[in-house]
Amino acid sequence: MNITREEIKHLAKLSNFFLTDQEEESLGADLENIIKYISQLNELDTDGVEPTYQVFEMENVWRDDEIKTQEADREALLKLSIETRDNQIKVPKVL
Repeated sequence: MNITREEIKHLAKLSNFFLTDQEEESLGADLENIIKYISQLNELDTDGVEPTYQVFEMENVWRDDEIKTQEADREALLKLSIETRDNQIKVPKVL
């Protein structure tokens, strides 16, 4: 597969890269080599092989959501803060 200079320029633009002419040529050669290497997979005989999406024997483990009661109440937690106002913890302004 031959990758054109226009395709390389388009990829560079999408990636927000600035490439010199020499870098474009080098990238084109690298991409062609990568595509040739990956295209070797087309030579494999995959008849009778089921597609997989997960190579490990893993499955999701679901648990029921439980609401756990808290021992502390609002007033006790507010007393732990340095400064409060209107039942809220007052913190320094962050800009």
